[in-house]
Amino acid sequence: MALPSVWSVLRVAIPLISVVGLLSVRLVGASQDSGSVIPAESRPCVDCHAFEFMQRALQDLKKTAYNLDTRTETLLLRAEKRGLCDCFHAIH
Repeated sequence: MALPSVWSVLRVAIPLISVVGLLSVRLVGASQDSGSVIPAESRPCVDCHAFEFMQRALQDLKKTAYNLDTRTETLLLRAEKRGLCDCFHAIH
């Protein structure tokens, strides 16, 4: 008669222990995950970083283009000046 009571206790205890074990694992996992999560409001998104990078790259390209444009104008003015000077000297 002792055997049926042990079996009945085991049939109730094993599922109960499993459920309690699974719940405790979920709770422990949830507490570990919540410590490493940074709220979305306080961290910039990847798109924001990419946008800032592209803005800086565009500014650098604009500066480079302006410098090249300025150099080109200077070289053209020098060439025109030489041409005019050569014409002027050839005439006189």
